[in-house]
Amino acid sequence: MNVLVAGGTGFVGRYLCAELHDRGHDVTALARSPDASVVPSGVTTVEGDVTDRDSLRTPLEGLDAVVNLVALSPLWEPEGGNEMHDRVHRQGTENLVDATEEAGIGRFVQMSGLITGDEDLTSYHRAKARAEEIVRASDLEYVIYRPSIVFGDGDEIVGYTTKLKQMFAPVGPLYPLPGGGERTFFQLIHVGDLAPMLADGVEGDEHANETYELGGPKVYSLREVTELVFESKGRSITIVPLPMSLSKVGMSAMGAVPGFRLGPDQYRGLKADNRVSDNDVGVFGVAEDEMTTFEEYLGVK
Repeated sequence: MNVLVAGGTGFVGRYLCAELHDRGHDVTALARSPDASVVPSGVTTVEGDVTDRDSLRTPLEGLDAVVNLVALSPLWEPEGGNEMHDRVHRQGTENLVDATEEAGIGRFVQMSGLITGDEDLTSYHRAKARAEEIVRASDLEYVIYRPSIVFGDGDEIVGYTTKLKQMFAPVGPLYPLPGGGERTFFQLIHVGDLAPMLADGVEGDEHANETYELGGPKVYSLREVTELVFESKGRSITIVPLPMSLSKVGMSAMGAVPGFRLGPDQYRGLKADNRVSDNDVGVFGVAEDEMTTFEEYLGVK
């Protein structure tokens, strides 16, 4: 198959491109500034921007499938403000879907977010929910994935905990976390486990027009994630609970500080439950107890 991976040189994209290439497919990685050094030598890279529909026409010629992995992080406020989530996730998906239909391509794979559709959630999740609606309303044969937070080499979750420490308590072992980090949960999934399941969605007719929620083998609180990250670095920290009400006020106020990149949206994200309601990894022949845990990845415990 000839497959285009939008966001193909990003964190998840480079793993998926490698997986598809290993399976014998002709793979093209599309990105605004593609870096050919992060994908296998047999993978073609091409410049394109999902927010610019005209830039997508030529790259989509002669393809069998399109995968949309383009995403902004839900952990930080993006440059340009939270409205960028709608521009990239909702409008970008609409542009890519329209261009895919126009090119007569049969299969469209969309990576969404685990939590969607709640009006009290973040700009990220609202935009992801609207993007799903666009995909389902199209004439394309689609597969939608809703993974929990993805970890692995090049991820954001490890850097996120370190950055929070630098922001909230740059000196000393004390680490204030909203709610003590015990009200925010992630069912972390390793990118090496996720990529083959995404590739199955590109290939398998049995996955047509299905939506899958995917999580790893364990659920972690933000506190546990933070402690594991610092343990892997050989550093000791003491978690200090920060009342959620105070966290809301503080993050809202600090959101106006240049470079802080945390605000009301990110506070709402801390209240979200990022656990799957029913883990669909078994659909892809994957057993949860065979998946990579966060501790194994970090080399602790």
